[in-house]
Amino acid sequence: MRSAPSVRPVQSTDYAAWRPLWDGYNAFYDRFGATAVPEHITQTTWQRFLDDAEPMFCLVAQDPANGELLGLAHYLFHRSTTRLQPVCYLSDLFTREAARGRGVGRALIDAVGSTARVAQSSRVYWQTHEANAAGRLLYDKLAQHHGFIVYAQELR
Repeated sequence: MRSAPSVRPVQSTDYAAWRPLWDGYNAFYDRFGATAVPEHITQTTWQRFLDDAEPMFCLVAQDPANGELLGLAHYLFHRSTTRLQPVCYLSDLFTREAARGRGVGRALIDAVGSTARVAQSSRVYWQTHEANAAGRLLYDKLAQHHGFIVYAQELR
């Protein structure tokens, strides 16, 4: 049996290992080829994780046996109109396909929750596509689905 993954904040030296995870996450949601996230956005996103003045953060799950990055979690804190404490939005969560079923997603969600508690956040929330059946099996064990439907309006 494999050891549980360790989770830590991303480091500047992780870019080469983080990038395939980011690309895999985007491909999972059909953002590749003509619909890929533009390179300048990917580069800006990466730089934001490393900038202490930015409210965006990245955790990575690492295989303790060989140091391979197995997954990522991107999150941010923001104010809420219904709470005094900040809330934490888990923006992106991805586990390398070969590492799925090994507790990587749970470890990342738990680590975001721990970080949010330290930041005195009162809530962690996230969204996923309704077709993400494997992810939803895990999410249903860890959180409540409140029935909200997400709408998005692109502004150009």
